[in-house]
Amino acid sequence: MAKKQDNIGKSSNAAGGWGALKSVGRQLMGSGQPVTGARTMLKANQPDGFDCPGCAWGDPEHGSSFEFCENGVKAVAWEATRARAAPDFFAEHSVSDLSTWSDYDLEHQGRLTHPLRYNVQIDHYEAVTWDVAFAEIGAALNALPDPNMAEFYTSGRASNEAAFLYQTFVRLYGTNNFPDCSNMCHEASGVALTDAIGIGKGTVRLEDFELADAIFVVGQNPGTNHPRMLADLRAATERGARVVVFNTLKEKGLSRFADPQNKLEMVRGGSEATSTDYFRPRLGGDMAIFRGMSKLIFAADDAALASGRSPVIDHDFIAEHCQGIEAYRDIVEATSWDAIEEQSGLSRAEIQAATDIFLAAENVITTWAMGITQHRHSVDMIREIANVMFLRGQIGRAGRGLCPVRGHSNVQGDRTVGINEKAPKALLDAMEAELGVPLPRDKGHNVLEAIGAMLSGDAKAFIGLGGNFARATPDSPLIADAMKRLDLTVNIATKLNHGHLLTGKQSYILPCLGRTEIDRNAKGVAQIVTVEDSMSMVHGSGGINLPASKTLKSEVQIIAGIAEATLGNGVVNWPDLAEDYDEIRDMIARVLPIFGDFNTDVRQPRGFRLRNGASYREWNTPSGRANFSAADLPEATEWQLAQGREQSFVLQTFRSHDQYNTTIYGMDDRYRGVYGARDIVFMHPDDIAAIGAVPGDRMDVITETDDVIERIARDFCLVSYDIPKGCVAGYYPELNVLVPHSSFGDKSFTPASKSIPVRFRPSGGGGV
Repeated sequence: MAKKQDNIGKSSNAAGGWGALKSVGRQLMGSGQPVTGARTMLKANQPDGFDCPGCAWGDPEHGSSFEFCENGVKAVAWEATRARAAPDFFAEHSVSDLSTWSDYDLEHQGRLTHPLRYNVQIDHYEAVTWDVAFAEIGAALNALPDPNMAEFYTSGRASNEAAFLYQTFVRLYGTNNFPDCSNMCHEASGVALTDAIGIGKGTVRLEDFELADAIFVVGQNPGTNHPRMLADLRAATERGARVVVFNTLKEKGLSRFADPQNKLEMVRGGSEATSTDYFRPRLGGDMAIFRGMSKLIFAADDAALASGRSPVIDHDFIAEHCQGIEAYRDIVEATSWDAIEEQSGLSRAEIQAATDIFLAAENVITTWAMGITQHRHSVDMIREIANVMFLRGQIGRAGRGLCPVRGHSNVQGDRTVGINEKAPKALLDAMEAELGVPLPRDKGHNVLEAIGAMLSGDAKAFIGLGGNFARATPDSPLIADAMKRLDLTVNIATKLNHGHLLTGKQSYILPCLGRTEIDRNAKGVAQIVTVEDSMSMVHGSGGINLPASKTLKSEVQIIAGIAEATLGNGVVNWPDLAEDYDEIRDMIARVLPIFGDFNTDVRQPRGFRLRNGASYREWNTPSGRANFSAADLPEATEWQLAQGREQSFVLQTFRSHDQYNTTIYGMDDRYRGVYGARDIVFMHPDDIAAIGAVPGDRMDVITETDDVIERIARDFCLVSYDIPKGCVAGYYPELNVLVPHSSFGDKSFTPASKSIPVRFRPSGGGGV
């Protein structure tokens, strides 16, 4: 529950520090294997070890002794636990019983050890052999009248090798239905950047952060989501760079950071700043901030030219590399300051201060995450960020560029190797040349389209390569009911979660090796897999721990087993690929030449970087140029709409410090001062008073929508917090029940989880 309501959010402690060390100790002890866990962490993100199964923040090329963070330890301890969810556990507990458990309690039963098949007669999962499971899954897939009735989900923790094999199998099966976790997080970044610069990825290397004079951190919370970034931000401030934050909440990690690996600092109790300037926009207001910056940049350039001084805008860069500047300037000039200030929540003076920093810097990096990507106008918002960067030529040179920070460790790599419901023609052409057979060309389903197909009954089967689809998606109760009506559900996983309990007519749980575990083939040779981080670096990853069970198979082996049972070995020899992952990498390199000499290069320390044309001012767009966008500001953000309704607010969902995506490591949110609870809504104290409540009161949260679906999160505790008026926040997956699947980003189809209109009513529960 909330601890000391009047002190929440007011602690002077920095991020990291002793709190992080204590948390690491608790996590390692809680795993039941503290020595193994500690030894394992020394190989995290090392050339001869495994890539952390947490975030996708880059690894420095120069390396260091310790390349892990508090949340990396949580991810490893979670995977390397001593606890086991073996067949006797499932014999003791029915699916109906387990369905009443919390996410936290389910996952803390430990690692799955045997393939399981649901027995509808007794409502229990039972052990089944791999051969039987593969044969029955293959038969069920082949029994579908149309391959497009199956949905094939991918989590960002899947390796390049597993993802490539998966998309090969699915396309040979006959569909492009690839709902994946990218659809729910950074799809807007991919869409926007592809249109703007010709590649749906960021343009910077990790080393560019060492050269930037200003770093703009927009709509992200590194302290919880990618903590190793804090060290880079801190290093930037220490050498005199300006780190400018645009974030609705005042987050501890974006204020100060105490490095737990710095012994002297820990003894002295010191810390260093991770930002120099902090601005607090309203939810959805970031596009207006950058529009205001553009107005000021154009005005400063006009004044400079009129007085005979050097121009402010990089006209040479724009003339050589860009198109659309005239239309963009017209839309900027037509945007009023009243609209900018109203939407952004910042004053003109504040936007001027941020612009002055931008103009004074020779090298600028702008970085963002899901606080930007999960709105209706997210694509236009990211295009506006790119517009401002184009004005000063802040792309394609050392120390400058665009940097969307991805979530899961290989969500970017999965897309690179073909997990894409609207795959580029070049990929499909190359796949057909490699396989010698035609492949489906029609666009497949993204996450929201897969949900629609399930709700309508058009989808009959679901296979999940990792993740927790049912809890990660919006409209959780609707999705749960729809999945229970499927003919087939298959989940490839390391631990039990709620999605596995939404059983169709046939349901299977297929347990796989984790990232930290040794993966040996039949000859006893250890295999490696690869991942791609947010900086387009491809790393090798080889586990060092013994598998949690001798029965486990790797993701690659499981995919190959399903594929062989479904399609046979006529086109692809699946057992050969499952036996030697080098063969898969050779195939990837033939289909995607950007991987070069894949097997050689990935065995170099720190791996290699995929070619990123925009980093070299090469624009793979139809025009051959970088494109300005001339989009209007939204007619009204959800915050503005809420002002016209009585006691209405706009909600964003986010993570606590003790979770990663839908995985709950613990019940605390140390940096926000909340302990032992997740049924929390953070509100401005004046907003709490405006609804006739006091901090600690318990309220139902209700989505305000025009459809007939009632969306209620019941009995949540109100926590007073430093957040702009009219904006509220709380944790997912618990609050995903409030996110309508019909509310999504234009062009991206990403759920609008950062702009949910809500109201409150008393729940009748007690206080904190």
